[in-house]
Amino acid sequence: MQSFAFRSRLALAVGLLASAGSVQAQHTITTAVPILTLSPDARASGMGEAGVATSPDANATYFNPGKLGFVPYKYAVSASYSPWLRNITDDMSLSYLSGYGKVGQRSAFGASLMYFDLGTIDYRTGNNLPNGSFNPKEYAVSVSYGLQLTDNFGVGISARYIHSNLIGAVNNNSSDPGNSAAVDLGAYYSKDVTIGTGLYNLAFGGAISNIGNKMTYNDPTNPSFLPTTLKLGTAITREIDQYNKITITVDASKLLVPSPYYEDLITPANAVQLQRIKDRNDERNQQGIVGAMFSSFSDAPGGFKEELREINIASGLEYNYNDLLYARGGYFYEAPDKGDRQYASLGLGVRYQVFGIDGTYLIPTGSNSQNNPLAQTIRVSLHFNLNKLSDAFDENGAGGTSGTPGN
Repeated sequence: MQSFAFRSRLALAVGLLASAGSVQAQHTITTAVPILTLSPDARASGMGEAGVATSPDANATYFNPGKLGFVPYKYAVSASYSPWLRNITDDMSLSYLSGYGKVGQRSAFGASLMYFDLGTIDYRTGNNLPNGSFNPKEYAVSVSYGLQLTDNFGVGISARYIHSNLIGAVNNNSSDPGNSAAVDLGAYYSKDVTIGTGLYNLAFGGAISNIGNKMTYNDPTNPSFLPTTLKLGTAITREIDQYNKITITVDASKLLVPSPYYEDLITPANAVQLQRIKDRNDERNQQGIVGAMFSSFSDAPGGFKEELREINIASGLEYNYNDLLYARGGYFYEAPDKGDRQYASLGLGVRYQVFGIDGTYLIPTGSNSQNNPLAQTIRVSLHFNLNKLSDAFDENGAGGTSGTPGN
């Protein structure tokens, strides 16, 4: 049998960020590969994981492929890394590689790889003897395309292959890996406006990510939904003067998967009621993808109030000095009974010629901040931006008049 250490780590990985020891009953919505719901890059992480409407960069493919038509360079690549649950273990990590290439003046192709390493798991027998080891992992490979339909509005789409191998095969202990395919749809609007004596950029974004078939491991009769997520957001940038800018951004997100019924809602519990709950949950889990997406807006057992508690809020602020130095802060809020992820984030960034670097540090808050597994979480991102575009960028893909890298 597996050791307690293995079961604990696997539970942490699958449950991800639910606060340990929360005194409130948890009514979370569980899905396969929940790692897909977390922003992998340090810039967005520094702004509380808000990113659906922020200015486009190499990580646009994750948040909103609709931003790809507005990217400011001909080519860009970004690599991000985060040690995971580092106050609990030292060999788990989240890595992300993404980039894009501009095609003509109004469109771009992008690609990304997300890789979640759960570290090495040592199996033990019932007599606590070594029984082999395994390295669980999950990854997702995506390709994206974004098109700027007008000067201010663009749309995009991503296609994704997802692989999840959590247990593997060691002696008599085995589990088939899960595989799935999904698409993202995104839209983005950005416009410069003058309000009074101030110059502003107003941006709005919306995206639905991970629309795809359910993931199956060993039991084909019990597939798991992907974390299909709706995100809506806005970003407002104020140009104070030629050197200083401030951006305020807010995202709201909601899982578009069925809300389960919970046994703790029955007081007192009895066998008949518990069976009814099981039957209802089985019925909901058998829903089709599209039906589940639409019903997710009205299926919470607690009615409209509970539907509102299923909405997560990400908010952030970014200060930009001369497109060179960046300081960021943000806050992410998830209802206490829906996972209780609540944390502040602080981040710094630098851009110089073709090179950039961002770093973020998370500070757990909420009811269990002292023992939160998110404590001491850091993320680091590197950026390489080539050929700043200008209005002279032509439809054949040639660089503009500012084609020198880093200009």
